[in-house]
Amino acid sequence: MLLSMTGYGKAECDIPPWIYAIEIKSLNSKQLDMSIKLPVLLRDREMEIRNLLGQELQRGKIDFGIYQDAKTGQGIYSINREIVREYIRELSRLGEEEKLEKTDRLLEVAMRMPDVIISEQEEFEDKKWIRLRKSIGEALRELIEFRKQEGKVLEEDIRNRIGKIIEKLSGIAPYEKDRIRTVRTRIKKSLEDLGQEDATDPGRFEQEMIYYLEKYDITEEQVRLKNHCKYFLESMEAKQSGGKKLSFITQEIGREINTLGSKAYDSSIQRLVVEMKDELEKIKEQLLNVL
Repeated sequence: MLLSMTGYGKAECDIPPWIYAIEIKSLNSKQLDMSIKLPVLLRDREMEIRNLLGQELQRGKIDFGIYQDAKTGQGIYSINREIVREYIRELSRLGEEEKLEKTDRLLEVAMRMPDVIISEQEEFEDKKWIRLRKSIGEALRELIEFRKQEGKVLEEDIRNRIGKIIEKLSGIAPYEKDRIRTVRTRIKKSLEDLGQEDATDPGRFEQEMIYYLEKYDITEEQVRLKNHCKYFLESMEAKQSGGKKLSFITQEIGREINTLGSKAYDSSIQRLVVEMKDELEKIKEQLLNVL
Protein backbone atom coordinates (compact mmCIF):
# COMPACT_ATOMS: atom_id res chain seq x y z
CA MET A 1 0.00 0.00 0.00
CA LEU A 2 1.39 3.35 -1.03
CA LEU A 3 1.15 6.47 1.11
CA SER A 4 1.54 9.96 -0.27
CA MET A 5 3.78 12.41 1.57
CA THR A 6 1.18 15.11 0.96
CA GLY A 7 -1.39 15.51 3.70
CA TYR A 8 -3.27 17.84 6.01
CA GLY A 9 -4.80 17.37 9.43
CA LYS A 10 -6.37 19.63 12.05
CA ALA A 11 -8.04 19.42 15.44
CA GLU A 12 -9.18 21.65 18.31
CA CYS A 13 -8.78 21.30 22.05
CA ASP A 14 -10.82 23.33 24.55
CA ILE A 15 -8.77 23.95 27.70
CA PRO A 16 -10.15 27.09 29.46
CA PRO A 17 -9.36 29.91 29.24
CA TRP A 18 -7.91 28.92 25.83
CA ILE A 19 -8.92 27.11 22.69
CA TYR A 20 -5.98 25.39 20.98
CA ALA A 21 -6.10 24.90 17.21
CA ILE A 22 -3.72 22.23 15.89
CA GLU A 23 -2.67 22.11 12.23
CA ILE A 24 -0.30 19.72 10.45
CA LYS A 25 0.73 20.03 6.80
CA SER A 26 2.97 17.58 4.96
CA LEU A 27 4.74 17.86 1.59
CA ASN A 28 7.26 15.66 -0.18
CA SER A 29 10.89 15.69 0.92
CA LYS A 30 13.79 13.23 0.79
CA GLN A 31 14.20 13.44 4.57
CA LEU A 32 12.11 14.34 7.61
CA ASP A 33 12.14 18.13 7.79
CA MET A 34 10.02 19.68 10.56
CA SER A 35 8.97 23.25 11.26
CA ILE A 36 7.14 23.66 14.60
CA LYS A 37 5.31 26.71 15.98
CA LEU A 38 4.16 26.61 19.61
CA PRO A 39 2.76 29.03 22.23
CA VAL A 40 5.21 30.02 24.96
CA LEU A 41 3.51 27.72 27.48
CA LEU A 42 4.26 24.67 25.30
CA ARG A 43 7.89 25.35 24.40
CA ASP A 44 9.11 22.71 26.85
CA ARG A 45 7.00 20.10 25.01
CA GLU A 46 8.66 20.68 21.63
CA MET A 47 11.00 17.69 21.77
CA GLU A 48 8.17 15.36 22.72
CA ILE A 49 6.09 16.71 19.80
CA ARG A 50 9.03 16.23 17.41
CA ASN A 51 9.44 12.61 18.49
CA LEU A 52 5.72 11.96 18.08
CA LEU A 53 5.64 13.48 14.57
CA GLY A 54 8.78 11.58 13.55
CA GLN A 55 7.36 8.23 14.66
CA GLU A 56 4.04 8.72 12.88
CA LEU A 57 5.04 10.58 9.71
CA GLN A 58 8.54 9.15 9.01
CA ARG A 59 9.39 11.39 6.06
CA GLY A 60 8.32 14.65 4.42
CA LYS A 61 8.42 18.41 4.94
CA ILE A 62 6.21 18.85 8.01
CA ASP A 63 4.71 22.18 9.12
CA PHE A 64 3.18 21.80 12.58
CA GLY A 65 1.51 24.55 14.57
CA ILE A 66 -0.51 24.97 17.75
CA TYR A 67 -2.39 28.26 17.86
CA GLN A 68 -3.82 29.68 21.07
CA ASP A 69 -7.00 31.79 21.17
CA ALA A 70 -8.86 33.13 24.19
CA LYS A 71 -12.38 31.82 24.74
CA THR A 72 -15.14 34.41 24.51
CA GLY A 73 -16.11 35.68 27.96
CA GLN A 74 -13.06 34.21 29.65
CA GLY A 75 -10.87 36.64 31.56
CA ILE A 76 -7.27 35.94 30.69
CA TYR A 77 -5.79 39.17 32.00
CA SER A 78 -6.21 41.04 35.32
CA ILE A 79 -4.96 44.29 36.86
CA ASN A 80 -2.33 44.25 39.59
CA ARG A 81 -4.25 46.61 41.86
CA GLU A 82 -1.55 47.01 44.50
CA ILE A 83 1.02 48.11 41.94
CA VAL A 84 -1.46 50.57 40.40
CA ARG A 85 -2.17 52.10 43.85
CA GLU A 86 1.57 52.35 44.56
CA TYR A 87 2.13 54.11 41.22
CA ILE A 88 -0.67 56.62 42.01
CA ARG A 89 0.76 57.33 45.50
CA GLU A 90 4.25 57.88 44.11
CA LEU A 91 2.95 60.08 41.29
CA SER A 92 0.89 62.16 43.78
CA ARG A 93 3.90 62.55 46.08
CA LEU A 94 6.06 63.61 43.13
CA GLY A 95 3.41 66.16 42.12
CA GLU A 96 3.35 67.68 45.61
CA GLU A 97 7.14 67.87 45.75
CA GLU A 98 7.28 69.55 42.37
CA LYS A 99 4.30 71.76 43.30
CA LEU A 100 2.27 70.51 40.34
CA GLU A 101 -1.49 70.85 40.11
CA LYS A 102 -3.46 67.80 41.11
CA THR A 103 -4.94 65.86 38.20
CA ASP A 104 -7.50 63.10 37.72
CA ARG A 105 -5.32 61.56 35.02
CA LEU A 106 -3.04 59.83 37.53
CA LEU A 107 -4.90 56.53 36.99
CA GLU A 108 -4.46 56.80 33.23
CA VAL A 109 -0.73 57.39 33.66
CA ALA A 110 -0.38 54.60 36.23
CA MET A 111 -2.06 52.08 33.90
CA ARG A 112 0.70 52.63 31.36
CA MET A 113 3.44 51.66 33.80
CA PRO A 114 5.21 48.27 33.78
CA ASP A 115 3.78 45.14 35.45
CA VAL A 116 0.27 46.61 35.74
CA ILE A 117 -1.37 43.91 33.58
CA ILE A 118 -1.09 40.31 34.77
CA SER A 119 -1.54 37.46 32.30
CA GLU A 120 -3.68 34.63 33.61
CA GLN A 121 -1.47 32.11 31.79
CA GLU A 122 -0.47 29.43 34.21
CA GLU A 123 1.91 26.54 34.04
CA PHE A 124 0.69 23.89 31.59
CA GLU A 125 -0.17 20.98 33.84
CA ASP A 126 0.32 17.34 32.84
CA LYS A 127 -3.43 16.65 32.79
CA LYS A 128 -3.91 19.50 30.31
CA TRP A 129 -1.04 18.20 28.20
CA ILE A 130 -2.67 14.74 28.07
CA ARG A 131 -5.82 16.31 26.61
CA LEU A 132 -3.85 18.39 24.12
CA ARG A 133 -1.72 15.41 23.08
CA LYS A 134 -4.91 13.47 22.36
CA SER A 135 -6.01 16.25 20.02
CA ILE A 136 -2.59 16.19 18.32
CA GLY A 137 -3.22 12.48 17.74
CA GLU A 138 -6.57 13.30 16.11
CA ALA A 139 -4.88 15.75 13.71
CA LEU A 140 -2.22 13.13 12.91
CA ARG A 141 -4.85 10.48 12.14
CA GLU A 142 -6.63 12.90 9.80
CA LEU A 143 -3.36 13.64 8.00
CA ILE A 144 -2.49 9.94 7.69
CA GLU A 145 -5.94 9.21 6.26
CA PHE A 146 -5.35 12.02 3.76
CA ARG A 147 -2.04 10.38 2.84
CA LYS A 148 -3.78 7.04 2.30
CA GLN A 149 -6.35 8.53 -0.05
CA GLU A 150 -3.67 10.37 -2.03
CA GLY A 151 -1.62 7.16 -2.05
CA LYS A 152 -4.46 5.21 -3.67
CA VAL A 153 -4.57 7.70 -6.54
CA LEU A 154 -0.79 7.50 -6.99
CA GLU A 155 -0.84 3.70 -6.82
CA GLU A 156 -3.49 3.39 -9.50
CA ASP A 157 -1.61 5.71 -11.84
CA ILE A 158 1.77 4.00 -11.28
CA ARG A 159 0.27 0.53 -11.68
CA ASN A 160 -1.25 1.55 -15.02
CA ARG A 161 2.08 2.89 -16.24
CA ILE A 162 3.96 -0.28 -15.26
CA GLY A 163 1.28 -2.20 -17.17
CA LYS A 164 1.97 -0.05 -20.23
CA ILE A 165 5.71 -0.80 -20.00
CA ILE A 166 4.97 -4.54 -19.89
CA GLU A 167 2.57 -4.17 -22.80
CA LYS A 168 5.17 -2.33 -24.90
CA LEU A 169 7.79 -4.93 -23.95
CA SER A 170 5.51 -7.66 -25.32
CA GLY A 171 5.24 -5.62 -28.52
CA ILE A 172 8.96 -6.13 -29.26
CA ALA A 173 8.63 -9.86 -30.13
CA PRO A 174 7.06 -9.42 -33.61
CA TYR A 175 10.04 -7.28 -34.69
CA GLU A 176 12.74 -9.67 -33.46
CA LYS A 177 13.16 -11.77 -36.64
CA ASP A 178 13.22 -8.73 -38.88
CA ARG A 179 15.77 -7.09 -36.59
CA ILE A 180 18.22 -10.03 -36.80
CA ARG A 181 17.72 -10.23 -40.53
CA THR A 182 18.44 -6.49 -40.82
CA VAL A 183 21.67 -6.79 -38.83
CA ARG A 184 22.84 -9.78 -40.92
CA THR A 185 22.05 -7.95 -44.16
CA ARG A 186 23.88 -4.86 -42.97
CA ILE A 187 27.05 -6.86 -42.21
CA LYS A 188 26.99 -8.61 -45.56
CA LYS A 189 26.45 -5.29 -47.29
CA SER A 190 29.47 -3.85 -45.49
CA LEU A 191 31.61 -6.79 -46.68
CA GLU A 192 30.35 -6.31 -50.25
CA ASP A 193 31.24 -2.63 -50.11
CA LEU A 194 34.75 -3.60 -49.00
CA GLY A 195 35.00 -6.26 -51.72
CA GLN A 196 35.62 -8.98 -49.12
CA GLU A 197 32.55 -11.16 -49.61
CA ASP A 198 34.23 -13.76 -51.93
CA ALA A 199 37.41 -13.82 -49.85
CA THR A 200 35.55 -14.90 -46.72
CA ASP A 201 35.16 -18.59 -45.86
CA PRO A 202 31.39 -19.26 -45.67
CA GLY A 203 31.69 -21.52 -42.61
CA ARG A 204 33.89 -19.08 -40.73
CA PHE A 205 31.67 -16.21 -41.79
CA GLU A 206 28.65 -17.99 -40.34
CA GLN A 207 30.45 -18.63 -37.04
CA GLU A 208 31.51 -15.02 -36.77
CA MET A 209 27.99 -13.92 -37.68
CA ILE A 210 26.49 -16.06 -34.89
CA TYR A 211 29.00 -14.68 -32.36
CA TYR A 212 28.33 -11.12 -33.49
CA LEU A 213 24.55 -11.51 -33.41
CA GLU A 214 24.70 -12.97 -29.90
CA LYS A 215 26.11 -9.65 -28.74
CA TYR A 216 22.97 -7.99 -30.04
CA ASP A 217 20.56 -10.53 -28.58
CA ILE A 218 18.05 -8.78 -26.28
CA THR A 219 16.33 -11.83 -24.80
CA GLU A 220 18.04 -11.48 -21.41
CA GLU A 221 17.19 -7.79 -21.20
CA GLN A 222 13.55 -8.53 -21.96
CA VAL A 223 13.40 -11.25 -19.29
CA ARG A 224 15.08 -9.04 -16.67
CA LEU A 225 12.87 -6.06 -17.51
CA LYS A 226 9.75 -8.18 -17.14
CA ASN A 227 11.00 -9.55 -13.80
CA HIS A 228 11.82 -6.06 -12.52
CA CYS A 229 8.31 -4.87 -13.41
CA LYS A 230 6.81 -7.89 -11.65
CA TYR A 231 8.93 -7.23 -8.56
CA PHE A 232 7.88 -3.57 -8.63
CA LEU A 233 4.19 -4.54 -8.57
CA GLU A 234 4.81 -7.04 -5.75
CA SER A 235 6.61 -4.37 -3.71
CA MET A 236 3.64 -2.04 -4.09
CA GLU A 237 1.51 -4.65 -2.28
CA ALA A 238 3.67 -4.48 0.87
CA LYS A 239 1.90 -3.38 4.06
CA GLN A 240 4.29 -0.49 4.57
CA SER A 241 4.76 2.16 1.91
CA GLY A 242 8.24 1.96 0.36
CA GLY A 243 8.86 4.89 -1.96
CA LYS A 244 12.65 4.62 -1.69
CA LYS A 245 12.65 0.91 -2.52
CA LEU A 246 10.40 1.48 -5.52
CA SER A 247 12.75 4.23 -6.71
CA PHE A 248 15.66 1.77 -6.60
CA ILE A 249 13.67 -0.72 -8.68
CA THR A 250 12.89 1.97 -11.28
CA GLN A 251 16.65 2.49 -11.67
CA GLU A 252 17.01 -1.20 -12.61
CA ILE A 253 14.05 -0.95 -14.97
CA GLY A 254 15.67 2.09 -16.59
CA ARG A 255 18.97 0.24 -17.12
CA GLU A 256 17.26 -2.62 -18.96
CA ILE A 257 15.23 -0.23 -21.13
CA ASN A 258 18.40 1.69 -22.04
CA THR A 259 20.23 -1.54 -22.95
CA LEU A 260 17.30 -2.59 -25.12
CA GLY A 261 17.53 0.73 -26.92
CA SER A 262 21.29 0.49 -27.48
CA LYS A 263 21.02 -3.05 -28.90
CA ALA A 264 17.82 -2.67 -30.88
CA TYR A 265 19.00 -1.63 -34.38
CA ASP A 266 15.33 -1.43 -35.35
CA SER A 267 13.23 1.71 -35.65
CA SER A 268 10.02 0.00 -34.45
CA ILE A 269 11.74 -1.35 -31.33
CA GLN A 270 13.39 2.04 -30.74
CA ARG A 271 9.96 3.66 -30.81
CA LEU A 272 8.70 1.21 -28.17
CA VAL A 273 11.80 1.89 -26.07
CA VAL A 274 11.15 5.65 -26.20
CA GLU A 275 7.55 5.08 -25.11
CA MET A 276 8.70 2.86 -22.22
CA LYS A 277 11.17 5.55 -21.12
CA ASP A 278 8.38 8.13 -21.17
CA GLU A 279 6.20 5.97 -18.92
CA LEU A 280 9.14 5.32 -16.58
CA GLU A 281 9.90 9.04 -16.20
CA LYS A 282 6.30 9.70 -15.23
CA ILE A 283 6.51 6.90 -12.65
CA LYS A 284 9.67 8.46 -11.20
CA GLU A 285 7.90 11.82 -10.89
CA GLN A 286 5.02 10.19 -9.02
CA LEU A 287 7.39 8.32 -6.69
CA LEU A 288 8.85 11.62 -5.51
CA ASN A 289 5.65 12.06 -3.51
CA VAL A 290 5.45 8.48 -2.19
CA LEU A 291 6.42 7.89 1.44
